Amino acid sequence: MSTDRPTADELRQGMTVEIVQDDADPQSEDTEPIIGEIGTIHGDEPDGAHVKLKSGVVGHVRSVVPDE
Repeated sequence: MSTDRPTADELRQGMTVEIVQDDADPQSEDTEPIIGEIGTIHGDEPDGAHVKLKSGVVGHVRSVVPDE
């Protein structure tokens, strides 16, 4: 796991994050990330914190989107 990816303990419900969907290759640079608000945090996994967005998409967090 990349050291710059946030852990489940660093995330909170409602935060806006960039995730890689579960059925995508998390190591691929060509994988299109999805941005959304965290609905549920499932815990840490080797590919990053596993979350479900409020939109229903499930995946691994790549990064937290900074507040604008």
